[in-house]
Amino acid sequence: MANLIVHGGTPLTGRIVPSANKNAVLPILCATLLTREPVRLVGIPEITDVRKILDIFRQLGSTVSVDYATGILDVHHDKTHFDPATHHLPEEMRSSIMLVPPLLARYGVARIENDVQGCTLGVREIDPHVEVMERFGALVERRRDALIMRLDDSKGGLKANHHWLDYASVTTTENFVLCAALAHGTSTLMNAASEPHVQEFCTFMTLLGAQIDGIGTSRLTVHGVASLGRAEGVEFKFAEDFHEAVTFMALGAITGGCITVKNSAPEQFPLIDRTFAKFGVQVVHEGGWSHTVVDGPLRVKEPFTRNILPKVEAAPWPYLPVDLLPIFVALGVRAEGSMMYWNKVYEGAMGWTSELSKFGAHAFQSDPHRIITFGGKPLAAAEVESPYIIRVAIALLMLSCSIPGRSVIKNATPVRRAHPRFAENIRALGAQIEWVEGE
Repeated sequence: MANLIVHGGTPLTGRIVPSANKNAVLPILCATLLTREPVRLVGIPEITDVRKILDIFRQLGSTVSVDYATGILDVHHDKTHFDPATHHLPEEMRSSIMLVPPLLARYGVARIENDVQGCTLGVREIDPHVEVMERFGALVERRRDALIMRLDDSKGGLKANHHWLDYASVTTTENFVLCAALAHGTSTLMNAASEPHVQEFCTFMTLLGAQIDGIGTSRLTVHGVASLGRAEGVEFKFAEDFHEAVTFMALGAITGGCITVKNSAPEQFPLIDRTFAKFGVQVVHEGGWSHTVVDGPLRVKEPFTRNILPKVEAAPWPYLPVDLLPIFVALGVRAEGSMMYWNKVYEGAMGWTSELSKFGAHAFQSDPHRIITFGGKPLAAAEVESPYIIRVAIALLMLSCSIPGRSVIKNATPVRRAHPRFAENIRALGAQIEWVEGE
C-alpha cells in the first residue's frame, strides 16, 4: 500500500483531459477475447487492473503490444489457449469474472477463483453471474478453491435465453451480453444496467459485429452471430471518464479554484449538474469542455420544504452514480449546512465517517446506507486512512487539498486502480502532492 502526502490550501486551476473509464475499459478488454482477429484500442489507461488483464492475455499466449505514452493497445488472440488447471484469473480484481464468458465461448471451460473481489463496498455476490452463465448452458462445479464452468459438448455451445435480473447490475449485464453475442439464437435481458460505461461497452461489441438492440435502455436484445471481428481488425477509441471529469471539477470547486475538463458527453450530466447545485456549485458546459463556478463559499441550498433534510441519493443509472457519492460527501463537509447521502446499492460503502472526523468534520452514519454531514466546521490537516474504495480515497484527497497544512492519506493505492498519473495531473493544476510507499 502507498500513501499520499498532501500540502493543501492552494486553489487548483487549469485544464485537463480525463482518462478512459475503468468500468468501460475492463469489460472491453475482456470482450476482445471473443474474436480471433486483431483489435486496436486507443486511449488505454495505465492502471493496475489493465496491467493485470494484459498479463493474463500474455499467459494465455495472446499477442499484446501496448504503449501507455500514446495510449495505444494492439491485441491479437489468434494463438490463445486456456487450461483451467494452470491458468488462474486474478482474485483481487472483480473484473476477472468478465473473462469467463469469452473463455466459455472459445474453449467451453472457465474458472473463477473463490475469492474474486474488488473494492470493499460490501457483500458482492457472484451468484447473479453464475446464474447467467448457467442459463446459457454452463455446468458449474464447485471445488475447494474455485468454481469450474463447462459447456456440454453434446449441446453445441452457448444457447440463447431470456432473463430478468433481480437488480440492474453493470457487470452482470455485461456478462449477459458477452455470453449472448455468440450464442445460438436471440437473447433478451430485462432490468439491464444502462450506465454510460455499459453503453460504451455495447458500442464496442457492435463494432466487433455483435447485434444488440436497446443500448442505453433497461431491455437489451442480442441476436447471436457465428463469429466476431474483422480480418482487417477493428479500432476503438475510449471516451472520457465522466467519474474523472466530475472529480476534477469538484477539486476545483472545493479548493476555490477552477478546473476545466474535456467532456464530449454533457448530455449525461443534467442530474450531476443539479447535484453540484445543491452545494452552491454551478457547472458550465461549453465547446466540449466543462468547469464549475462558485460564487462565495460552498453552501448547501436550502429546500423549499423547510422541515426536511436535503439529500443526495445514489443508485443505478439514471440515478446519480454511487461511485460519485464520496465526491459530494467531501463537498458537503466543506459546505455550510447539512446534507444526507443515501447509497441505495452498497451497505459497506459509508463506514468511513470516522476518518472525516480526524479533519474536524462532523459526519454521522445513521445506518449502513446513509450518512449526514454537518458542514462548514473549522477543519485542520490530518493523517487519515482510506478503505479500499477508489472514490473514498479521492474524497479524502479532495479534503486534504482544500485544507492548509500537511495531510497524509494512508493506503491510497486504490486511486491507481482507476486513474493513471493522478498525482502528476493534479500537480500540474497547482497541488503539492506526492506518493510515498507505505510499510
